[in-house]
Amino acid sequence: MKILVCISKTPETTAKIAFKDGNTAYDESGVQFIMNPYDEWYALVRAVELKEANGGTVTVINVGPATNDVVIRKALAIGADDAIRVDAEPTSAMFVAQQIAAQASGFDLVMTGKETIDYNGSEVGAMVAELLEVPYVSYATAIDMSGNTATVTREIEGGNEVSEVTTPLVISAAKGMAEQRIPNMRGIMMAKRKPLNVVAAAGGDNLVKVAAFALPADKAGVKMIDPDNMDELVRLLQEEAKVL
Repeated sequence: MKILVCISKTPETTAKIAFKDGNTAYDESGVQFIMNPYDEWYALVRAVELKEANGGTVTVINVGPATNDVVIRKALAIGADDAIRVDAEPTSAMFVAQQIAAQASGFDLVMTGKETIDYNGSEVGAMVAELLEVPYVSYATAIDMSGNTATVTREIEGGNEVSEVTTPLVISAAKGMAEQRIPNMRGIMMAKRKPLNVVAAAGGDNLVKVAAFALPADKAGVKMIDPDNMDELVRLLQEEAKVL
């Protein structure tokens, strides 16, 4: 079984949020970047577990510049066999999906995290499936393989949904899929010798342009209301909070 895991580089979760170029670009000054946790903890680790249980290979793919190689090498240290980096700026979800789809031929299973922690779009997985014309299961919490049949579980309102899907397919992985795996020294040393293939972008459409980013409004201070003054509490909930 051949598995392709899509990984993204994201700012570290405590990074300062600021913008530049007229609020059209994220200011990366002094920011530490990491592998998107949902790609790493859920999709990549589960892919490695499936390889260990059933045989096969795990390839990771990233769309981005050479500075992303550090993140890719971490994926190789965790257990991926090789990597592909599409040498292009990830300008939109559609562009990224097109680049991944162009490299995904011959893979039985394509896995992504449920979303990235910077954009929270949850778009790329569905787009890749559409471009490849294969089934897609979103927010999967478990996957097991038997031959070319995948049994995929995902949470729905009030319970779980279990689907049996024949490969090839695309899934996005959510909490419950796997537990974080820390690279050991042997994995880190082996990662230096594993192939990282850099390829040119395969065309693609940039259908989205950022007009501006904006920080959320500052939160108002807490108002303390005397417990005996219920009329004032109701008024504030109606007129200011507007929740009644």
